[in-house]
Amino acid sequence: MAEYAEWTRKGATLSDMTAQKEFGVSRDFIIKGITSGKLEYRESSIWGNPYLRLLRSQLERYIAEELGSSCVETGKRQTELRKIKKEISLLTKKLKELQIRKSEIEAMI
Repeated sequence: MAEYAEWTRKGATLSDMTAQKEFGVSRDFIIKGITSGKLEYRESSIWGNPYLRLLRSQLERYIAEELGSSCVETGKRQTELRKIKKEISLLTKKLKELQIRKSEIEAMI
């Protein structure tokens, strides 16, 4: 049983949809973990859409047991790579905007 503080700590929980995207597991896999008692969950909803909140540590442990630890590491690396690519594209867009603004200001001088 997880401590209450773990449910409130930032980054300690994730939704079932995020788990599916991040680790490439199916909803059935998550439900199987819940029914077997290896995963704790809390039902929640946002804008009227229900979802399951899971503890990241328990989910990673469950995936490592069922699919192997390499699956967890691969999921983490893919997520980090996705974040890096997104940040690079945002910075590239911002750089282009700044270069355009710079050339406009230089033209006025």
